[in-house]
Amino acid sequence: MSFSGEIKEELSKLSNLKDKEAVYYELIGYLITKNTKIEKRIKYSTESEYNINRLNKLLNNLNIKYDIEMQGKLYVISFSKNTDIKDIQIIDSNICINPIEVNEDKDVKAIIRGAFMGGGFVSEPTSKYHLEINFENETNFEFIKKLLENYNMSIKRLKRDGSISLYIKDGEEISNFLALIGASESMLKFEEIRVIKEARNNVNRMVNCEVANLNKTVTAATKQIEAIRKLKNSRKFTNLPEELKEIANLRLKNPDASLIELGNMLKEPVGKSGVNYRLNKLIKMAEEL
Repeated sequence: MSFSGEIKEELSKLSNLKDKEAVYYELIGYLITKNTKIEKRIKYSTESEYNINRLNKLLNNLNIKYDIEMQGKLYVISFSKNTDIKDIQIIDSNICINPIEVNEDKDVKAIIRGAFMGGGFVSEPTSKYHLEINFENETNFEFIKKLLENYNMSIKRLKRDGSISLYIKDGEEISNFLALIGASESMLKFEEIRVIKEARNNVNRMVNCEVANLNKTVTAATKQIEAIRKLKNSRKFTNLPEELKEIANLRLKNPDASLIELGNMLKEPVGKSGVNYRLNKLIKMAEEL
């Protein structure tokens, strides 16, 4: 099962159906998503049995009569357009949310949960962080967007295929979203995957940094050795100061040594900057030949 499917399975089993107000607002969330259409009846379609099971419970709880049928791979649940749902209106065969204020925090969360169940998904967190909810129109998108922004979530907008998508890319915000809608087990799993993923990425970055530094060291040492050999093949090497001859011979004998290690090998040890200065001087002299 996909991670998104696991979230919806968890949410479909929430035992909070005694609260009629929350049930009503969760139903509103379902109805304002892209998967709800108006034909002769209000129809909600989905491939997810968990979506349909949850909607079935909501409608039963509110004593709304409905029918369920299969259309290919889709579960379709439908009920009368004349059903009294005061906070939605039908405009040009679309369901639009009325401009309402939801005061209770539990009811706000119920609408958001319904919207996610009705038209949302989360990508597999092992590959990327992406949560999306699809709406048929701008009115419904803006309504849910404002609710989520009250929880300090950064909402992105994408318009495609005649629908409007609300999406979140930040891993921490997706985790907060799952906690918000009551998917606590899925949130913990998401966090576990996120921590492992971030740790792995940090290790990879450290390894890449070490490799880059090693490559840089090897390149510098190669350039130094080439310069020293060039000087040795000329008469100029014999006339060099003893301190330059000493570092040159040490570099040839110790091609893999770091600057600090070379400095400690000198008769009179010097630091990294002192070794670097002498080697750069040898390179410059070789370039002048």
